[in-house]
Amino acid sequence: MSAKRGTPAVTHEVDLPSDDETVTWWGLVIEGYHATHARLMNEISERVDLAPGSFDILIRLLRSPGHRLPMTRLATEAALSSGGFTKVADRLAKADLIRREHSAEDRRVVYAVLTEHGLAVAGEARKVCAEILRSRILGPLGAQQSQSLAEAMRTLRTANAA
Repeated sequence: MSAKRGTPAVTHEVDLPSDDETVTWWGLVIEGYHATHARLMNEISERVDLAPGSFDILIRLLRSPGHRLPMTRLATEAALSSGGFTKVADRLAKADLIRREHSAEDRRVVYAVLTEHGLAVAGEARKVCAEILRSRILGPLGAQQSQSLAEAMRTLRTANAA
């Protein structure tokens, strides 16, 4: 970083790509992500019968300690409005994939918790997702480029977090 807070340090101008190249590179990242993510979500929907929002929530719960998270945190992590999240959570609860559980320590906190059925569906969805990713990501890129891509995106997430 340069002396100005939040301003990235600039390397030698001869090393910098042109404005057009820079914008094009980012456009390719976005286009590649959208095309791949759309195919991934369509295949998951077809094979496991889960909408993207439901899939995201089940996977987050599957990876969480005790397969539970506070509903407000889950809504934030899934980038859903509270109203949008409530609709998805209602559908998941109706399908016996999650249940709502009140916190014993804080009456204001309500957890979303995977049911036994939800745990089985989430496990199957993760397995299907991994199969699709092996085909759609690892196939074209290979393991080393896939890992480099993930590390680069982690770096960008960290550098641009609020």
